[in-house]
Parts: sequence; C-alpha cells; structure tokens
Amino acid sequence: MQKPTLSFGQMWNLSFGFFGVQIAYALQSANISRIFATLGADPHTLSFFWVLPPLMGMIVQPIVGSMSDKTWCKWGRRKPYLYVGAIVAVIVMALLPNSGSFDMTVKAALAFGAIMLMLLDTSINMAMQPFKMMVGDMVNEEQKTKAYSIQSLLCNAGSLVGYLFPYIFTWVGVKSVAPEGQIPDSVTWSFYIGAAILILCVLYTGAKVKEWNPEDYAKYNGIKEEDKQESTNLVHLLLHAPKAFWQIGLVQFFSWFAFLYMWTYTTGGIAETVWGTVNTASKEYQMAGDWTGVLFAVQAIGSILWAMVIPQFRSSKVAYSLSLVLGAVGFISTYFIHDQYLLFVSFLLIGCAWAAMLALPFALLTNSLSGKSLGSYMGLFNCTICLPQIVASLVGGTIFGLFGGKMVDVTTAAGEVTQVQSGQIMMLVVAGVALLLGAVAVFGISTKKLKA
Repeated sequence: MQKPTLSFGQMWNLSFGFFGVQIAYALQSANISRIFATLGADPHTLSFFWVLPPLMGMIVQPIVGSMSDKTWCKWGRRKPYLYVGAIVAVIVMALLPNSGSFDMTVKAALAFGAIMLMLLDTSINMAMQPFKMMVGDMVNEEQKTKAYSIQSLLCNAGSLVGYLFPYIFTWVGVKSVAPEGQIPDSVTWSFYIGAAILILCVLYTGAKVKEWNPEDYAKYNGIKEEDKQESTNLVHLLLHAPKAFWQIGLVQFFSWFAFLYMWTYTTGGIAETVWGTVNTASKEYQMAGDWTGVLFAVQAIGSILWAMVIPQFRSSKVAYSLSLVLGAVGFISTYFIHDQYLLFVSFLLIGCAWAAMLALPFALLTNSLSGKSLGSYMGLFNCTICLPQIVASLVGGTIFGLFGGKMVDVTTAAGEVTQVQSGQIMMLVVAGVALLLGAVAVFGISTKKLKA
C-alpha cells in the first residue's frame, strides 16, 4: 500500500530536531582540531583524535538501527533512541570544552578530551540516526528526495549556527584567547548554548511527530506476518545487501575521506596561508580558528542553497556527481587563495558537495530497500560514513608527512622552541582529489528498484 502523502509541515517536523543535533555536530567538526591543538597535540597526530568517533559510530549505529527495528513502545519506535542520544550529548557538551581546565597534565587533558570526543560523537550519531530512519519509515518514494532535502536544509541551517557561535561570541566581547593549554571562553560558551538548543529541538520533534503503530507500519511498508517472525542478524543482512548499498558506499568512502581532512586541517592550513603562523599559542592562530567557523558557516549557506537546487535535477546521479565535482574545485582552490574573504568562494563550492552527501545517498538507498529491516540497513550504511573517516585518520599523518611543507621553529608561550611541519593546506588538496574520485564512482550506482 502506498504511504500517505505528507505536507511540507509534516516533513519539516520529522526533521526539525536535526537542526539542534547538527549545531552540536558543527561545533564538534569546527572546533575539535582547535581544541586538541590548543591542549598540545602535534599536527602529525592530530588526525588520530578523529579515529574514535567514527569507530564508535560503526559499532553503535548498526546496533541502534537493529534494536529500533524491534522497538515498539508508547514513546515510539525510533524516538526513544533519539532522546537517549540527545541527553548524553548535552552532558558531554558541557564537559568537553573544559578538558584543559581541570589542572591535568597535557597527556591527561588530551586523554580526557579524546574520551569526551568519543562520547560526544557517539551520542550525536545516536540522536541523528532516528531522523534518517523516520523519513525512511514514513515518507513515500515520490517524496523522499524532497524530505531528505528538507532534512539537509535544516541540517545545514544548524551547521550555520554552530559554526558561527565562536565568532559571534568573540564579536560580542567574550574572550577568544586563553592561557596556554586552556580552551577559550568563546568556544566553551558555544558548546553550552548549543547543548541547550539541541535538547529543545529534539523535544519539539518528539512532541510533534507520532510514529505509526506496528500494524500501520507493516501495512504501509509491505511487511507480511512471516517477515515479522523472521530473525535476521546484521551479518546476514550485510551479506544479502542490495548492490546499491555497496555502490553508494564506494562514493561515500571518497566523500567522507575528503571531509575528515577539511575538519582536521582547515584551521592549521588557513592559519599559515592567510595569517602566516603555525604557532597554536598565537593570537593569529586563534583568529584562524574563529575564521574556520565562519568558513564552515559559508559552506552551510552553500549547502542550504544547493539543497534547494538538487530536487530540480531529473537525474539524481547527475546531481550527485556534479555536486562532488564542485566540492573538489572548492577544496583544491584553497591552495591558491591567501585572502580570508576569497575563501568564501571555495567553501560555497564545498557546500554543494555537502548538500548532496546529506540527501542523495539516503534517498537512493532507502528506495532500494524494503521496510522490513530498514533501520538495520541504515545503521549498517553508517559504516560507509565511519570507515572512510577511520582510514583517513590513520593515514593522515603519513600523507601530511609526504605532502606537507618544511619544518618551522615555533616559540611556545612558555618560551620553549619546538619544530612544527608547515603545509597543512595540502591536505585540502588531497580532499579535492578524493571528491573527484567519488564523482566518477557515482555513475556506477544502479538505480534499479531492488528488494532487501
């Protein structure tokens, strides 16, 4: 039976909580490298701190998807996991920016920060995944591209707010420079306010959205009585995944590989190319950190605008590939730009790739699946987001060592001289090459309707 046609308002309510979740994710993406560099992390090991979040995502997301497929209670099917993830995220967001304020050694502060990062990313992913699942559950095939585009728009609007928070707080007079080893107040207060908005947005979606009961869900998703009784584990599902799962996964690999390096190396890259410093203790480096948030906000604006264009394409594959090519041009252009405002053009283009990554893979995938194990497959599909980030994190130091610049002497706030490798901007060029490979892989995706 065809799922009901939803109004714009109903699709909006399905994804509104994503706005708050994405504020938290944006704060994490734009500030984690800055936080760990401020705590004393070396650029060669900076990408290693990004291993834990996707690793936890690979473990948690399939479990959440599988469990939510079997969960039916008075609060809903997906919403209980949304609530738990949001509550944990709020607690961790209050602790993470204080990693350098508990009078710990540098190693202890970095370890504490790494644990908080792991918990934050896990809880954000736990809160994020139910929104994708609810769209897959309740939106018909004709409306899915539009529904995921609305989700992409709200996602990028949240990113815009989260990326700008540190810059706004600095603009109104909150300190953006702190004693060595401590996180600036502008970053700390950004996390506090972001946590408050997150919980309010999640509560809004929880109040406005009523998930279907088991009977209606089975009716609209074509699930028979014998399907309900069938016990299917995650390994079995993975072995019998439709071709589209793996084909889209290959594109995902190149795409998320690229964006991990944007999150990791943008601050260090523009600090050198625009502000002329590699010294993380300098005021100029913290200015670059604030400007990274502005650039990521510009990327979010580009994503919002491009998300409105994507549904106008007749071919999802053409829209997907073109978006990744535009993002690649944006990444590679950063190498040649030394003006902070001209970088807006680069990040607007990068936003086109991001908009496509948030909408099209899920629209293509859910249309190739039955409703029986949709949550489990969505959880497994998250591994195509997590695995490339883990690989990129593990090889990031090696790639940086190969393509980075010369060693530079840096004087710390304590008066000690140390050597730091320059050339972090080259990692954004590597990101651009990865997106080009992803754009080519798009044309290998089968659009034929398949059954899971």
